[in-house]
Amino acid sequence: YFYTNFCSPCRLISSQRVAWSPSLFSPQISLEHEILLHPRYFGPNLLNTVKQKLFTEVEGTCTGKYGFVIAVTTIDNIGAGVIQPGRGFVLYPVKYKAIVFRPFKGEVVDAVVTQVNKVGLFTEIGPMSCFISRHSIPSEMEFDPNSNPPCYKTMDEDIVIQQDDEIRLKIVGTRVDKNDIFAIGSLMDDYLGECLIIWAGVIAWRRGV
Repeated sequence: YFYTNFCSPCRLISSQRVAWSPSLFSPQISLEHEILLHPRYFGPNLLNTVKQKLFTEVEGTCTGKYGFVIAVTTIDNIGAGVIQPGRGFVLYPVKYKAIVFRPFKGEVVDAVVTQVNKVGLFTEIGPMSCFISRHSIPSEMEFDPNSNPPCYKTMDEDIVIQQDDEIRLKIVGTRVDKNDIFAIGSLMDDYLGECLIIWAGVIAWRRGV
């Protein structure tokens, strides 16, 4: 798990905890974007301005085709600007490489629980929201509204899932909108659930306990 900020290579989410898994992020892909620049930016720092506007305009955005743009890694080419008739603005075509995140059905990923209620768990997988229905949580885990904070737990309280916990889930479906991706998750499989419990089980298994 890590914390991202705008000074790090991944500038997507400022001061927000993100559950991370190596499988989340795709290799770099080549993308294109157009930067519209006001005449007041024309000068010796023009190229730096184009680069900064690229970071601002594309990082953190989402498209149905490529998913979330996590970070721009390389700017390959800034083309010749095209003056916009009657406006004075100049349009610069930019080719760049970026790390993207696009989830797929069947992936097992780590997430942070953001809300717990009787209908299920709301989680975040990096920049993406994911909902786990009550029917996709093991039956031995019951919702306890009187707990502070509310949680899902087993009768013996060996396993408790509450807000801010880090869990492992399987993506069972996604909904792709024009500018966003939403996922549906499940805990109904082996080695899913609270991450600390999972790692404790792995360590015990390795030690032969």
